[in-house]
Amino acid sequence: MALNQQEYQEELQKVHDRDFTHDWVSSSAFLFYLQLVCGLLLVVGACIALYAHRYEGKPDITVPENTLYTPKYK
Repeated sequence: MALNQQEYQEELQKVHDRDFTHDWVSSSAFLFYLQLVCGLLLVVGACIALYAHRYEGKPDITVPENTLYTPKYK
């Protein structure tokens, strides 16, 4: 019975060593880099969206002749 208890404690220790929530040093580094990557993806995605929906072509606007730099009056 003592052997089973010792094996249980060893297995429990292995699980705790591999568990994300029990090692704050590696988990905080992971979360920092995850935030960095998510922020970078957000910026790149916004840039791609702005590029994809950019203003294409010039519209045909008729400017009245009396509002030109050198206006022409009737």
